[in-house]
Amino acid sequence: MDDWSTRSELLTLAGLLVVSAFFSIAETSMMALNRYRLKAMARMGNRNARRTLDLLSHPDRLLGVILLGNNLVNAAAATLTGVVTVQWFGEERYALAVGTIAVTFAILVFSEITPKVIGATHAERIALPLSHVLAPLLRLLYPVVSFVNLFVRLLLWILRVRTNSGEETRLTSEELRSLVLEHSRYLPKKHQTILANLFDLEHLIVSDIMVPRAHIESIDIDAPVDEITRQVMTSHHTRLVACHGNLDEVAGLAHVRRLIGALRKGAIDRDAVPALLTPPYFIPGSTPVLTQLQFFQERRERLALVVDEYGEVQGLVALEDIVEEFIGEFTTGSPMQAGDLHWGDADNVLADGRASLREINRSLGLALPLDGPRTLNGLILEHLQDIPESGVSVRIKGVVMEIVQTEDRAVRTVKLIRPRQPLGSATD
Repeated sequence: MDDWSTRSELLTLAGLLVVSAFFSIAETSMMALNRYRLKAMARMGNRNARRTLDLLSHPDRLLGVILLGNNLVNAAAATLTGVVTVQWFGEERYALAVGTIAVTFAILVFSEITPKVIGATHAERIALPLSHVLAPLLRLLYPVVSFVNLFVRLLLWILRVRTNSGEETRLTSEELRSLVLEHSRYLPKKHQTILANLFDLEHLIVSDIMVPRAHIESIDIDAPVDEITRQVMTSHHTRLVACHGNLDEVAGLAHVRRLIGALRKGAIDRDAVPALLTPPYFIPGSTPVLTQLQFFQERRERLALVVDEYGEVQGLVALEDIVEEFIGEFTTGSPMQAGDLHWGDADNVLADGRASLREINRSLGLALPLDGPRTLNGLILEHLQDIPESGVSVRIKGVVMEIVQTEDRAVRTVKLIRPRQPLGSATD
């Protein structure tokens, strides 16, 4: 055998390995592409992205042409290796075995593993340019690919395997939340916090964020005009709940600006107050927060009274309360908000008994239970089954709580002591 024939066969074998590497890197880079980023690039007018999306819209055809070419080339390389081996060493068994091992090693290293690692690492940089080659190649080999896919579909039908070819992959809310948190370097801190809080709203109901009944500011429209005037003038709210004596008999919602305007004109008396009220808007406490946000928008309301299954008023929720859940507090603080809490140098902090357990968990990194009472006071009373005196200490979920002040049958101030071991490992 002359040198020219040997050289040409070796060059052909090397060329086959290169072509096999092309199909391997194309397969891996195409499958590793970020589809959402690709769609964004296509919307911005990137032609390569559009072409690549067209290829990926029919993965059976794309994989068909890639694997068809890859297997043909690999088979040709193995056959050529056998021919070269016979020409060099004859038909000895050991020679054929060595040739098989050599071509397998070459295919694995140069045509499979290395190209696929590169394709997975630089998927976008490689896949988009390769679409220029794969698109015409698919059109050229489409009859062959379609013929092969007939048998593939038949086999999948026999095996009862369903394919979702062309269907859009959907992310769950937890997957989206993970994307937001894991790729925080691409988002400003404030935007990241807003998005993360927005996902949390999915699990909240109105009673989780409402202002409890005991803290609702209301006016008694049966009281003297002087008392009504004083309360309206000193109120920090734009709307007040108007009632007959107490919250069990709600008359409506009073807009403070409207009442002040009538007072300045001197055109108000106790009998005229009901005409200035707007009808109350009642909602059940089990309403999901996101659903209530939509209801506020549809009804063009900003405030609602929360009632229980017996129709009794349990609290109040405003549009601002929902917005603050994902944007953060931007109005006057209240005891229900614990956003300013942080551990002191002595690993303790004083907390208001009316503070929300959710806010305490968020501010202090605790894991106090949220499936029962909503406030710190409620949690302590439920745990002790009694109203404690000052100085009493209790440990709940590994957090030591010392009662500092009680008043009006409720815990007003509590000293929280930071756990010294991982939460959940303590014995309660």
